[in-house]
Amino acid sequence: MTMTKSITVKITGGVQGVWFRGWTRQEAERLGLEGWVRNEADGSVAACLSGPVARVDEMVALLHMGPPAARVDLVEVYPSPAPKTKGFVVLR
Repeated sequence: MTMTKSITVKITGGVQGVWFRGWTRQEAERLGLEGWVRNEADGSVAACLSGPVARVDEMVALLHMGPPAARVDLVEVYPSPAPKTKGFVVLR
């Protein structure tokens, strides 16, 4: 049995307008994760990630780097219920 976990992350820095959400969806789908990603009003990006523990942890490590044009200052991780979405979606 594979252990799974669900988390919500908040990524701050230069993360809007640099293809962060599209890149996050692409990487999450590659890792087989479910969840969502969205821009927040404060300029951060939020994401819910759910799947096998090792894959979720790998995605968090990737979020610390972000896509080439991004500048990631901080990644905050919080426990979260599993997303109600199927697959991985960009919300806004």
